[in-house]
Amino acid sequence: MTLLLILIGFSATFIGTLAGSGGLINLPAMLVAGIPIHTAIASNKFSNMLSSFSSFYVLLRKKEVQFRAAAKIAPFSLAGGVVGGMIASSLSERTMLLIGISLLIFAFLLSFLKKPPKVDDGIERLSKWSYPGLFGIGTYDGMFGPGQATFQMYLFFYQGVSYLRTIAYTRFNTFLSCLGAFVSFYIAGHLDWKIALPLAVGSLIGAQTAVRLAGKFSKSAVKLILRAITILLLLQLIYQMIGGKLS
Repeated sequence: MTLLLILIGFSATFIGTLAGSGGLINLPAMLVAGIPIHTAIASNKFSNMLSSFSSFYVLLRKKEVQFRAAAKIAPFSLAGGVVGGMIASSLSERTMLLIGISLLIFAFLLSFLKKPPKVDDGIERLSKWSYPGLFGIGTYDGMFGPGQATFQMYLFFYQGVSYLRTIAYTRFNTFLSCLGAFVSFYIAGHLDWKIALPLAVGSLIGAQTAVRLAGKFSKSAVKLILRAITILLLLQLIYQMIGGKLS
């Protein structure tokens, strides 16, 4: 199981780093492997927490973003993550599975949307509705997660935030919502370190490998692989649920 989790973490983060939406692979893959959904989500939050902060730290060191500006919007994502984790922890295994399959399908469809044009004017124009929007995205991330980074990037792009700052804010907010959710799942007793640690190791290796090989892969080809794997995993999950194996 340890090697399988490392492979899942590596594959999801490798593809996710190159084409986005890595959560469309690791969560359904863990469920197909027989890992309880609450434990799978808790492990995913732990893994994403580490990888997201590492990405934000790199951009922070390069002075692409100021920590003071990121901290201004941080409480909304952190609170959203805590609330999302609490909601998920209070639901039954089967209810979460039904919600999870529905949200995975939604996130899969979201992956077909084209990203808005990049804005690189360095202007910060966050409107008041952005803050409850960040809270809502954080809640979704805390409860489940796949596709939340795309939601955040849309929000920041359409507010006129520059491309690199958008990436930095998204990584930082993902770290915070995952941190909040991780705490909620941990308190509820859903975390299994034997699952979380191998997944995190695989994710970190996958992220570093993808960064070094990014120029050698076509993003469109990687997206096709991502969608094909996601469809197969979703079909397997639905088959297992109909067959009563995950009831």
